Amino acid sequence: MKKLLFLLVCLTAMVGCKQEKAKIDADVALQTRDSLNRIIAQRDNEINDMMATMNEIDEGFREINKAQGRVNLAKAGEGANDKARIRENIQFIQSTMQQNRELIEKLKKQLRTSSFKSEELKKTIENLTLQLEEKDAQLIQLRTELEAKDIHIAELDQKIDGLNSNVSNLTKESNQKSETITAQDKQLNTAWFVFGTKSELKAQNILVDGKVLQANFNRDYFTKIDIRIDKEIKLYSKSATMLTAHPSNSYTLQRDANKQYILRITNPQAFWSTSKYLVVLVK
Repeated sequence: MKKLLFLLVCLTAMVGCKQEKAKIDADVALQTRDSLNRIIAQRDNEINDMMATMNEIDEGFREINKAQGRVNLAKAGEGANDKARIRENIQFIQSTMQQNRELIEKLKKQLRTSSFKSEELKKTIENLTLQLEEKDAQLIQLRTELEAKDIHIAELDQKIDGLNSNVSNLTKESNQKSETITAQDKQLNTAWFVFGTKSELKAQNILVDGKVLQANFNRDYFTKIDIRIDKEIKLYSKSATMLTAHPSNSYTLQRDANKQYILRITNPQAFWSTSKYLVVLVK
């Protein structure tokens, strides 16, 4: 009877443990899903904000083109009303160009602070800056044509000089920021790996008293890689043990024709999220 009672108690405890584990697993899954949903929502909001800014810039250029067309029509006339329309449209073009210039700066800032990094968007911003330069050149040409018709706009000389200076500064600043972004992007996507025997890793202080990367280890012993490009690492060994922690679902260890291991990184962002250093023990 006592044995039966003991057995029932054990079975009850086992069921309780399984239920508790299932509850914990469900909670973890829910938290993970909520976290992913927040990340996705944040990225969507950032992309929507940048797209809204780009739409404003495109609309500004469309309005500038329309105003240029109105100026070209008015140039054919000789009356005071035609000159007044020219002045009005020129002023509109100048103010809209300044607005677009500020919006392009806003777009650059949005890209710098966003978690969404896109080479295509960088190229788009560069093209928008070039469009500004082209419009400034067209405005200078328009001034020359208006002066030939004795249509002088008092504010135009000063504003065009300012525009030229602004465009020059904007281009220089854009180049500097592009270089900075490129350098930062490269740094963010750089990682280091090493594989070696226990004695080799100990000799470089990479493995000390069973602990990895705890001491002043030799960083020069590691190989630098670009995580966007380098997703396969040949280990040249029939035995391989991961010493640094990386999500198990972000990589696979497979054997080649010689039965030697190859590390294939299937999800680089997840794999390198825990550490930008990879250490593998081989024999």
